[in-house]
Amino acid sequence: MGFVFERKVNYYETDKMGVVHHSNYIRYMEEARCSWLESIDMPFNVLEENNITIPVLGVSCNYKYHATFGDTILINTFMKEYSGVRMTVGYEMKDKKTGKIFLTGESKHCFTDKNIKPISLKKHAPEFSNKFQNLLENNNEEEK
Repeated sequence: MGFVFERKVNYYETDKMGVVHHSNYIRYMEEARCSWLESIDMPFNVLEENNITIPVLGVSCNYKYHATFGDTILINTFMKEYSGVRMTVGYEMKDKKTGKIFLTGESKHCFTDKNIKPISLKKHAPEFSNKFQNLLENNNEEEK
């Protein structure tokens, strides 16, 4: 299962039709990813103190159903791929009340130093690399 982030939909995030505007789901993914990193003791400020940044290389979403104002979204966040140089984070958003899936998606990232020069996390910060590797292994075990 991964890390579950809970979030309530705000009125200003909806469009004229009363549903969450599609661009907000990407923000929800980022909120969940930041909270997930905090939960494993790797918040962005700690990473940055260690000269590590994690830029986004790409985002993809499969919209399954729409969320509306007042819905509570559960965002399962998990490690899909990790190589030491790149990682892919997976997301599944669903309605807390009904369990209906709103979205599945992923974000692809690389690791760089503060000058945006690519780094190998395995060499640069093995303790962080080990945490990410363990997350991948745990996710793979859960899928079996």
